[in-house]
Amino acid sequence: MKKKSKKDKEFKKELKNKEEVAKGDLQEKLSKMKKGDFVHPKKRKKFNFKYVRWFLVAVILWAGIFYFTITWMYLAISFVFLVGLFQIYFFAKKKLRISERIKKMEEVFPDFISLMASNLRAGMTIDHSLILSSRSEFAPLDKEIMQTGKDIVTGKKVNVALNDMAKRINSDKISKTITLITSGMSAGGNLSVLLEETATYMRERNFVEKRAASNVLMYVIFIFFAVAIGAPLLFGLSSVLVEILTGILSNLPSQQVQVNLPFTLTEINISVNFVVYFSILFVIVTDILASMVLGLVSRGKEREGIRFVLPLIFVSLAVFFVSRIVILKYFSGVFA
Repeated sequence: MKKKSKKDKEFKKELKNKEEVAKGDLQEKLSKMKKGDFVHPKKRKKFNFKYVRWFLVAVILWAGIFYFTITWMYLAISFVFLVGLFQIYFFAKKKLRISERIKKMEEVFPDFISLMASNLRAGMTIDHSLILSSRSEFAPLDKEIMQTGKDIVTGKKVNVALNDMAKRINSDKISKTITLITSGMSAGGNLSVLLEETATYMRERNFVEKRAASNVLMYVIFIFFAVAIGAPLLFGLSSVLVEILTGILSNLPSQQVQVNLPFTLTEINISVNFVVYFSILFVIVTDILASMVLGLVSRGKEREGIRFVLPLIFVSLAVFFVSRIVILKYFSGVFA
């Protein structure tokens, strides 16, 4: 009996210590909420060197086009086109950052509701369990959790505060999960059990999505290499062949020689510059469409492929111009 009483006393002491630690954490977070410390102040905008990097890429592409055109009109058109392309790219990249932020929240949301369920089973109220579930490792979701806890503490209903959080996050997964939680609360179910089962379901769903993405990785690699290397190489070869045939046929004698051939050799009326411009335009359009396909295959949304547009264009144009230079040097030595 004495041993049991000692064990009970030790167990009660541990419970008191844990309660005191939890109360201390709760008071600290509530004091931060009153001060507004959970809202990060506006950071001083630092100069982003990525813009310099992409500007240098644009200048290099511009110089390459100038090398092959050597006309100021086409040079100005290409410069305006590249500037517009980069503006579209930076706008799309800003949208992608927002979607990345939402994805981070979706990944840590199961851990958040699982921790909240553990706090509820420990005997805490909903608002206290919600506030104590705010961890720095849940960033950027921790700010939204603290804002929701502040709304509940200041008198807003739990279901209304959770729905407001879903609107701020703007995620379909989290909105559906919160709708499920609020409907379970209104039905009078056990909230801790509901949260734990929802967390398990979300983890399984995330695992299935990651597995599907890994299964299509080979298709993504194949599309990238076919568009970035294969297509520009073929276009470079075809443009060089047109240039060489144009030079050969222009040097043929004007007198017609009767030869028993199934075809006749005549002068080519298409200019080499037209073929080069057409190849560049076709390569760029192919890269844009292929990037959309890559986003659809890898992430399930076409807009996710916008991040591949500029790298694909840069690599494919570099392959196109380099292949032209190498093939021209080779054939010039052969036909010299």
